[in-house]
Amino acid sequence: MKRFLALIAFLALAGFVLVLILEVPSPDLIAVSVLTIALVAYDFITSSGKSG
Repeated sequence: MKRFLALIAFLALAGFVLVLILEVPSPDLIAVSVLTIALVAYDFITSSGKSG
């Protein structure tokens, strides 16, 4: 259940960042957004393992 809720939160954040990127297509903003999503994805993979 925790992993499912974390996935929903990840998808919500990714959706928000995608809208931000599409509405304000600045190269710096895109780079920071991609880095942010990559770090969140890494955290999702490492911290929501089978131990919960």
